[in-house]
Amino acid sequence: MHAKDILIDGYNRIREEVHATVEGLGPDELSARPAPDTNSIAWLVWHLTRVQDDHLSDAFGHDQVWLSQDWEKRFGLDLPRRDTGYGHSPAKVAKVRVDSGELLTGYYDAVHEQSLDALRGLSAKDLERVVDERWDPPVTLGVRLVSVLSDDLQHVGQAAYLRGLLQSAAA
Repeated sequence: MHAKDILIDGYNRIREEVHATVEGLGPDELSARPAPDTNSIAWLVWHLTRVQDDHLSDAFGHDQVWLSQDWEKRFGLDLPRRDTGYGHSPAKVAKVRVDSGELLTGYYDAVHEQSLDALRGLSAKDLERVVDERWDPPVTLGVRLVSVLSDDLQHVGQAAYLRGLLQSAAA
């Protein structure tokens, strides 16, 4: 198995978990927060998707799906165009509301497809390319891909946990 195959498998797992977490939830459940300073399922899924879109687009030199496919307009959030959710205050988290889970999964699927297209073309040598020199040591493409994979899996796990909390409270 090649490294790119492992990465593709990992990114496919994010997609599976995003869909499993969001499916069947309405706008109120997606926006529910167990406490005022916590994140909602909508925010967590939007944020993990924005990070994947932003970071992989930068690393591969692609346009962000958020902007190039008008997802920013479809979501209609009162946030800066390139916002990824990093460092959001509770007030900004509250701004990430959606009318349906299909909006979240639709955006994730579009980002996922662009990500897979980029991953399929990788060679082992590509993973060594430096994509961010602001760090010491500089960040390679391989490190960036694993970092995004890890971050996304953590956030989708948080969203799945929140779904379980909401479902147990409703029972």
